[in-house]
Amino acid sequence: MGILNVTPDSFSDGGQHNGIEPAIRHAQAMVAEGADIIDVGGESTRPGAPPIGVQEELDRVMPVIDALQAVGIGVPISIDTSKALVADQAVQAGATIINDVYGLQGEREMAEIAALHTVPVIAMHWDHTRDRGQPLIEELRRYWERTLARAEAAGLGAERLILDPGFGFGKTLAENYQLLRDLRAACTGSTGTAFPILVGTSRKSMIGKVLGNEASERLAGTLASNVLAYGKGGHIFRVHDVRAHRDALSVAEATLYGPSTQAS
Repeated sequence: MGILNVTPDSFSDGGQHNGIEPAIRHAQAMVAEGADIIDVGGESTRPGAPPIGVQEELDRVMPVIDALQAVGIGVPISIDTSKALVADQAVQAGATIINDVYGLQGEREMAEIAALHTVPVIAMHWDHTRDRGQPLIEELRRYWERTLARAEAAGLGAERLILDPGFGFGKTLAENYQLLRDLRAACTGSTGTAFPILVGTSRKSMIGKVLGNEASERLAGTLASNVLAYGKGGHIFRVHDVRAHRDALSVAEATLYGPSTQAS
C-alpha cells in the first residue's frame, strides 16, 4: 500500500504531494514501483497536528481521487479518514477501501457507510482511554471486540475487516516492539478469530528512536520492521518507499515459501 498524503503537515512528507499534479505523479510512480493499493489521506495524524473540518478534508482528497480515476490509476484506492462523510464521498468517487484510524469507534456512521457500500474497512487501534495497567495484547483484543460489535450492528460482516494494531498511536517505544513481536496475537479476536493484518511502521518514531535518525533516514529500519512483520503474519504493508519494500518482501516470500515458478 503506497502512502499518498495530500496534506501540508504530515510528519514525513507533508506538503510534497498536496496538489493534484504532484499527487498524480507520485501515485503513478508508486504503482510503477509495485504498489497494489494507493492510500489517500487528507488529514495528518502526527502528534500535535491540528484537526481539520469535513469540508477542508473533502477539498483536499476529492479532487485527487477524481483525478486518479480520470487517469486510470489501475489499482484500488483507499481513503484514509476518520470522518464518515469523507469516506462516503470518497467511495462514491471510486475509492474501494476505508482506512479508519479509530477502528469504527469514532463516528458511528462509519460502519454504516462501509456496510452500505459493501467495502472493506481497515480498522486501526488507537484507544485514548485504554487501561495502561493491563497487558497490551489483552487491551487490543477488548478493543477489537468493540470494533466487531460496531460492525455487526451496522450489518458489516467481519470478513470485511482488516486489523491494524496502530504502531505509533498511543504506544510507548517498548509497546510498539511488543506489537511487532506478537503481531498475530495482537490482531486476533477474543474468540481466536484471525483477521488480515495491515502493518504501518513506515518512517515512524519507533524506528527513529532506536536508530537516532530523522524520518528521511529510516528506510533501512522500516524495511527490517516490515520483513519481520511479514514473518509474523502481516498481509498489507503501508509504506512510503514502495520499490524497496516490494524487493525486500519478495525475497522474504521466496525464503518462507520458495521462489515463484517465474523466478526459477
